[in-house]
Amino acid sequence: MNNKEEIRDLIRKNYSEVALQGSSGECCSGGCSCSGPQMNIVDTAIKIGYSESDFEDVPIEANMGLGCGNPIAVASLKEGEVVLDLGSGGGFDCFLARKQVGETGFVIGVDMTPEMIKLSRQNAGKSGYKNIDFRLGEIEYLPVADKSVDVVISNCVINLSLDKQQVFNEMYRILKTGGRISISDIVSTAELPEHIKNSPASICSCVAGAEHVENIKTMLQNAGFTNIHLIPKDNSKEVIRSWVPGLEEFIASFIIEAKKGCEEKIHF
Repeated sequence: MNNKEEIRDLIRKNYSEVALQGSSGECCSGGCSCSGPQMNIVDTAIKIGYSESDFEDVPIEANMGLGCGNPIAVASLKEGEVVLDLGSGGGFDCFLARKQVGETGFVIGVDMTPEMIKLSRQNAGKSGYKNIDFRLGEIEYLPVADKSVDVVISNCVINLSLDKQQVFNEMYRILKTGGRISISDIVSTAELPEHIKNSPASICSCVAGAEHVENIKTMLQNAGFTNIHLIPKDNSKEVIRSWVPGLEEFIASFIIEAKKGCEEKIHF
């Protein structure tokens, strides 16, 4: 598949189907799609970094087992902060963020599929939280005002973007000066085989779109970010091996952190 719009439509269709299936206590391996064997959602979430307490007071339908890590665990969220979740899915990370920012904070979730937005809004209704807002949009063109967010989080979503530099530029735009990003994602550590790059299943399951870790660092620098840290998860090989054995030699689960400094960068 060479046409970007065809690939984007394929990804959108895949996640629309995931949303319509909902949460049944099981998820599919592959991190992001339902193309692999069934796995228990709670067990999968704990393996990638969540705790059993994270499931308390959160709508069960919000956790769809689509992540590759836990960005909330390293985001150091504070009461009163505004948080943006890229690719918010059923809203699981948004609800966890809301627990930490409290009544005086605010959480925004952005997702590209109407079906996910409908599901996450239904979950928000069940939660009773009034300071969570789920918005339909693409992460390359965020429906969020300039300099309005303290922290951007994301879980295994940016690798699906066909223009990652634009995503990082958008993050920089919407962050307040001194704001930060805390992202869990799949990156490549070696050149992927061509048959993996061109596989529709790999495109939808957070594999084929994985960018090399050094390129990610360069993109963040180009966007204007400083204090950039890219750290592989301790059990990354185990996580990737549970998706597709052998892929751990080509991709890894990373935590990506960076900060928007005092100097403004203008994008043309």
